[in-house]
Parts: sequence; structure tokens; C-alpha cells
Amino acid sequence: MRLTILGGGGFRVPLVYRALLDDPGRAVSEVVLHDTDPRRVAVIAEVLARLAQGHPAPVPVRVADGLDEALAGAGFVFSAIRVGGTAGRVRDERIPLSEGVLGQETVGAGGVLYGLRTIPVALHIAERVAALAPDAWVINFTNPAGMVTEAMSQVLGDRVIGICDSPVGLVRRAARAAGADPDRAGYDYVGLNHLGWLRSLTLDGTDLLPGLLADEDALGSFEEGRLFGGDWLRTLGALPNEYLHYYYFRRETLDSVRDTRETRGEFLDQQQGGFFERAAAAGGPDAVYALWERTRLEREETYMAHSREVSGGWQRDSHDLEGGGYDRVALALMHGILGGSGTRLILNVRNGTTVPQLAPDAIVETVCEVTAQGARPLPCAPLREDQLGLMLQVKAVERATVEAAVFKDRAAALRALALHPLVDSPAVAARILERAAGEG
Repeated sequence: MRLTILGGGGFRVPLVYRALLDDPGRAVSEVVLHDTDPRRVAVIAEVLARLAQGHPAPVPVRVADGLDEALAGAGFVFSAIRVGGTAGRVRDERIPLSEGVLGQETVGAGGVLYGLRTIPVALHIAERVAALAPDAWVINFTNPAGMVTEAMSQVLGDRVIGICDSPVGLVRRAARAAGADPDRAGYDYVGLNHLGWLRSLTLDGTDLLPGLLADEDALGSFEEGRLFGGDWLRTLGALPNEYLHYYYFRRETLDSVRDTRETRGEFLDQQQGGFFERAAAAGGPDAVYALWERTRLEREETYMAHSREVSGGWQRDSHDLEGGGYDRVALALMHGILGGSGTRLILNVRNGTTVPQLAPDAIVETVCEVTAQGARPLPCAPLREDQLGLMLQVKAVERATVEAAVFKDRAAALRALALHPLVDSPAVAARILERAAGEG
């Protein structure tokens, strides 16, 4: 079975390939890379070549010349594109900050700007998949994952599934903190991409979450516990996705980001730009791989640094620096579809009746059962009013962003920006929109 990776020059592609090499199921017979930047994809192909060295049966890798060639005959398509590159992310973050509101890749005004730029390209990809590989499953890594998956589902229906590693990381960290085997724990998680809550954590029919929330030492042993603090977590009665820190602690996070010399986008723009420049002249797969591994570790160490600074300046745990997450979720999803085994994963899928207050075709992030027919969201307990209210408001923003991108509708774009909980004025939203349009 052929796996096509769009955005094949992406920095994290080697994590996917490493997972494929370690996969005992060996469902993939060929990996096809496609990227609009030939230098980047050539560097990543060298990293993959180094990973394959010494492997008894490495998965063959091929770089496709064009999108249509990459898609033809694919069984699965991983979409991990970044429209506008890291320079686009820098603009997405700096323009809102210049207006005194949070700038972040997927949250707030920055997420809306990124979505407006990305959705037209994602829709084109969906149309080409429908034409050239109608039986393929598309696994969307591309951020903002919720709204991009929602846009692509207008063409592909349930054959596009969005993934994120934040929820599974939260579940595994919480289970370990509660003294449970993460692979045996059950869980209730629901929300939108980068906006969700772990509301129960069960083992053999017993909910471990109340005990975990009451145990200050246990909460202090994992990232989300340190990030939000025990008092607030007990007030919520749930464990939030790490990205909810931008909503719950918006003032503190904004102050931290606004005072910084360098945004996350600027850090990655310089770091990755430097990596690809040095790697292109490194001279061989061994040197390129060593450079990639050092750069990857630095990237993981600095993840969500501003939020960690606000909550005490702690360092990430060693097992969270291993990288991966996306790769493991994608591989489990792929095996679940191919094997039809009823795997349970937290995924971005069409809502159906999971959250009755949302439209059936709205993309939600929740626990799903994966079979040969795809991913089916499982019933969940009713949402509390505060959870539902935030979901409804952000979903309105996401759907307005999709509408604006599809129909080139300025009013919808302004509505998306102005109604976001992290944008405090329609006038600010209008200035952000005009400046973003002026800067391309």
C-alpha cells in the first residue's frame, strides 16, 4: 500500500518514517514525498535514507515531481503542508501582537489568518484526491487542524480525518500520574482541536480523575498539572488540553509573549531555515541526520515555552522530548482502518450527534472507534455550560473562517476575527485583517 506525504519536506516527516520502519505490521510498501520546496524535500529524503541504513527491509521512498503524480494510486495520504512557510507563521503571530492581542499559530487571530491562507490550498488537494485517489483515506496533520479538516470534509466527507498529538499526550501523562498503565486506561475527552477536556480517566471501571485532581504531588508530576495549577484544575473538575492555557490565562500569556524578543514562529523560522541551509551543505546522510536530531531536540525543549514561563518556568520531562506523537496516532489510525479492529483514538471527525448543539457536519475532537469504515465518534457525557459555550463560540469562528476562505468573503473573515474570544474589539479585528491582506 502506497503512503503519500504532502509537505514531504516538513521537519517532522522523519518521525513518521521512523515509526513505519519500527512497525511490525508493515502495511506500507512505498512512501511518496511531495513538497513545493525541492531543497527541503531533498534534505528530508537524506534523513530518511540515514534512518533506513542497516534496516533489514526498509520502506522504499520516492520523491514525486508533482501533486497529481504523488496522489495517483495512493492508499493513504498524510497532509502536512505549511502554506506560506514559517515566514507566514511569523506574520500570523506578529500582526495580532502589534494590535495588543495574542499571536499564536492555531489559537486566536493568528489561527484565523493561518486558516484563511491554508484552506484554499487544502481544498485543492481534496479535489485532486477525489479525482485521482477516490478510495484513499486522507489523514490531516495540517494546522489549524479542526478548520482545515472541516473544509476538506466538504469534498471528501468522512474519508478525511484530522489528528493531533496533544490529547493522546494528555491522556498518557495523566494516566501515568494516576499510577495507571496508559494502554489500559479508558477516557472521556471532547472538544475542538486545541480546545478540549479530559473529563474522566478510568481503569477497570473506576474513575481515577477525582483522586488525581485531589493529589497535589501527582498533579505536579506532569505537564498539564504544572501548567494550569491544582486549584484551577480542581475548580474545572477536568484536565484541559494544554492550548486552553491561552484562554484561561490569556492576560499572563499575552504579557509573556508581548515582552519576548522572539515569538515561537520567529524561533522556528530561524532554526529551521538554518537547519535546511546547513543540511544542504552537510555532505551525506550521517551528517544531515545528526544535525536533524540536534535541531529536533531543541525544538521539543522550547515547545510552549511562554506558557511554561507563566506557570513557573519548569522544564519539559525527558519522555516528552522523544518527539513523535503525530506519527504514532497516524500509524494507529491507519492500522485501525486496514485491520478493522475497533481501535479507540481521539480524532477530529464529523460531529454527527456527539455534541447535539453543534451541526452534524462540524468537526469535533473526541474519542472515536476506528474500523474499516473509518472513524466513528462515540457518545460522550453532556458538556458543562462553560465547556459548551467556549466550543460554540470557537466553532462559529472556525466555520466563518472556512466560509471566508471558500467564498473570498471579507465580512465572514472579519466576523471570524472579531468573534474570537481572544480578540477584544471589532476595530482591532478589522485592522488585523487589513494589515494581513496588505502583507500577502
